[in-house]
Amino acid sequence: MSPDRPRKLLLAVDAPSLLHRNHHARAHTRHRDRGGRPAWALHGMLRQIIESIDSFAPDAVIFGLDDRTASIRRDAYPDYKAGRAEKDPDLVDQLDRAGALLDALGLATLTPPGLEADDVNASAATWAERNDWDCVIITSDRDSFAHIGEHTRVLRLINGGINGSPLLTSAHLRSMYGVPAERYLEFAAVRGDASDNLPGVPGIGEKTAAYLLSHIGSMREIWADIEHDEGRSVVAALDAWAEETGARRTGATVLKRLSAPGAREVYEFNLRMMAGRTDLDLGLTPDIPGTPGLLPLDIGRVERVVGHLGMESTTALALRVLTGDPASVPR
Repeated sequence: MSPDRPRKLLLAVDAPSLLHRNHHARAHTRHRDRGGRPAWALHGMLRQIIESIDSFAPDAVIFGLDDRTASIRRDAYPDYKAGRAEKDPDLVDQLDRAGALLDALGLATLTPPGLEADDVNASAATWAERNDWDCVIITSDRDSFAHIGEHTRVLRLINGGINGSPLLTSAHLRSMYGVPAERYLEFAAVRGDASDNLPGVPGIGEKTAAYLLSHIGSMREIWADIEHDEGRSVVAALDAWAEETGARRTGATVLKRLSAPGAREVYEFNLRMMAGRTDLDLGLTPDIPGTPGLLPLDIGRVERVVGHLGMESTTALALRVLTGDPASVPR
């Protein structure tokens, strides 16, 4: 890419994540569309998407959706995400309609068979890097932190909406967890993920995992040290850390836990479960104007589809932001 030409931007949106957050935040409104169906989560999601597009001015947008009929991860681990509360039927209805709404607008969506929106995020980050684009992933989940890098950031939605949410970079991630961005997936695999019902390596907490990965190297190197040199480097590094901080020496204890039967298997299983697919075909064709996912969108489609949600202020905002026509107003 020419140094004087700015990189284009791909916005990758975790649609189910936004729908879940907006369902819980807006359920009290009981807002319905013009057909009388529940629409508070759909409206909240769409409003946040429009605000994000207004803020970031992307060249293309891709929405990841979960396959709600099959799960490769659940097939491999039946307890995957077990323990989560049963979804409200009104939320299920809106989850099922989200793809059709976004497609009707002319935006790009992808529901990968047996996979999740997280896999679309991973593939979006890879696609952007391969095509010399930047990428911003919008989600409320931590899974996408593994994709943060020089040209990929994550807008993690928290209370406060788009403007009140942090845009995370590699530097932010290191400040938050003490690990370099390229080691976050390994860190998560050691720590585990309670929200997905994936236990971590027994006895290894976040601080210890972060120290191992930031001061010794990759988990591959750590396992190699344990296998071929009885973990001497691991023990030495941890005991040096204890001496520097005045903490209790834990090197021998941590080594014992990492060497315990099944410890490495837990880590490697988590790694496989947590790693997002990076090879999905997103169907983006940025060289062909008017194809799904490219902005601006057709005025008539925006007015008709967003207007069906029954919120005039959101329709007006959508017409301005999504069509690129500041003079357009709802008829």
